[in-house]
Amino acid sequence: MAGALVVVGAYTFYDATTLRVGFGDPVGPRVFPYVIGAITVVLGLLLVLATLRGDTPQAEGGEDVDLRHPADWVTVLKLVGVLLFTVLTITFLGWAVSGALLFVGCAWSLGSRTLVRDVIVGVVLSVASWYFFHEGLGVILPAGILDGVL
Repeated sequence: MAGALVVVGAYTFYDATTLRVGFGDPVGPRVFPYVIGAITVVLGLLLVLATLRGDTPQAEGGEDVDLRHPADWVTVLKLVGVLLFTVLTITFLGWAVSGALLFVGCAWSLGSRTLVRDVIVGVVLSVASWYFFHEGLGVILPAGILDGVL
């Protein structure tokens, strides 16, 4: 796990160097991958150090997970299906619709039975995040079938 963190962090840091940014942007989009990559490498190295010293985490007294029970693979498969659906439809449907369906699908997979509330929350979050990325950050997310409406 520690090695994987170091490799992923190093690749993230390297990949940030390949981003091409205009000269007028002092901060630019490279700052975030540099920070994330550096933090991931540092955490991976700290995990290596802790492992070599023999540190083991103590279980919390209030932990309510029973490790003797097997994983709920039906829920995992539902979540994978919802994520796959989102990946396959985001270009056509756009983020506002796909994001809302992602939220509703994940909530349903995890046991929510309040469909109306889930749809309302999903629509509000996906439209708000679309506007935040589009207007606030200048990152263009696909509008899909709502192109011209958003």
